[in-house]
Amino acid sequence: MPDYSDAAITDALRRQMTLSVAREVVAASNLANADTPGYRAREVEFSEALSRHVSDGVGLLKTNAAHLDVGGKTQGAGGVPTREIEGAEARRDGNTVQIDRELLAMGNAAGDFARAQTVLAAKFKLLRYAINEAR
Repeated sequence: MPDYSDAAITDALRRQMTLSVAREVVAASNLANADTPGYRAREVEFSEALSRHVSDGVGLLKTNAAHLDVGGKTQGAGGVPTREIEGAEARRDGNTVQIDRELLAMGNAAGDFARAQTVLAAKFKLLRYAINEAR
């Protein structure tokens, strides 16, 4: 049976907000490198991030491509794994950043963060109401 305690809900919202921030950071990094020749656009590896959050396991991850490979993935913001975008078409300079795609990704991530933040604020408002009514 799923755990619907306050702690579990707060933890799920924290994970959602962390993942949203990581997606925004990766998109911002891609936009910052839009004119860098040979830059390969990256994205948050959702399935890896999900399985890490579900299992709460902390595996060994590379934080830099120059590090020794220990069977992990490249790590992005907030410890969320990232990967190169598959099938992205490269321009003549080898860059695969698509500005429209990155702006859309940033907008979606910002919306996800705002929804989680609204739920969290409502949860704390309800808690504050319960404390004040007990007086």
